[in-house]
Amino acid sequence: MILITEFMALDWVDWLSARGDVTYQPDLPDRPDDLARLARDCHALIVRNRTPVRGPLLDAGFRVVGRLGVGLDNIDVDGCRERNIAVIPATGANTLSVAEYVVTTAAMLLRGAYLSRDAMQAGDWPRGPLGQGREIAGKVLGLVGYGEIARRTGALGRALGMTVIAHDPFASDFDGTEAVDLPALLARADVVSLHVPLTDGTRDLIDGAALAAMRPGGVLVNAARGGVVDEAAVCDALRSGHLAGAALDTFAAEPLGADNPFAGVPNLILTPHIGGVTQEANARVSEMIARAVADRLGL
Repeated sequence: MILITEFMALDWVDWLSARGDVTYQPDLPDRPDDLARLARDCHALIVRNRTPVRGPLLDAGFRVVGRLGVGLDNIDVDGCRERNIAVIPATGANTLSVAEYVVTTAAMLLRGAYLSRDAMQAGDWPRGPLGQGREIAGKVLGLVGYGEIARRTGALGRALGMTVIAHDPFASDFDGTEAVDLPALLARADVVSLHVPLTDGTRDLIDGAALAAMRPGGVLVNAARGGVVDEAAVCDALRSGHLAGAALDTFAAEPLGADNPFAGVPNLILTPHIGGVTQEANARVSEMIARAVADRLGL
């Protein structure tokens, strides 16, 4: 049996079902007891980022984990390797969606002209302040991390007239992009976009000190991993006006709890971890993982 625990394009659920026994229950992350029970009867798990594949679940007996996405924070990769469980991410399938998310939200925050509906319907005409928005062309895009998604983000930024710089101590080839250290990137970039996994070395990488080191009026976009930024510090920087805007797509706790720090914070875009989720990306991710899991199982 193939157990699919989170949403997947239905065409590819059906494609798998035509080749074997499939259980599709996309709410299983909210029912851990049912997840543990069903996993004991499956040969492969297909998950997104909300299903924790670790602990006792690793001993359920499945042989393959297909990840509908690229981040592996929710999967104990070492534990899978020790048990000869193959872990298959959908590398590259949602790259364009994340890159588009970064560039479009950065342009929106720089322009600052798209959140005035309530004021205008109330009779205001904020043409003066909203006319102070900035163009994205000519701005510096700083990429923290320089993997595939960052490279595509940089290409889109250049197409809009941006200058691109990058920081990544593990990258060996920057494709002609100027490589800088993190302090230089923060000091120069009008837009800082994060493209790093969550590790001990990247947790709270963008903290209060890093935000203070950013250019006044800068914009921050995190479509990488929650925990890479200090969320309370971002709120403080937005309230003070040091940051002109921020877009957060990933969070330290998902979904957000009632005690989150974001209420009333200005110039802040919050989205529910969907930077890499579009109709097109979901189709590509679902096809890639369906075919890879079926191939691994010999279906």
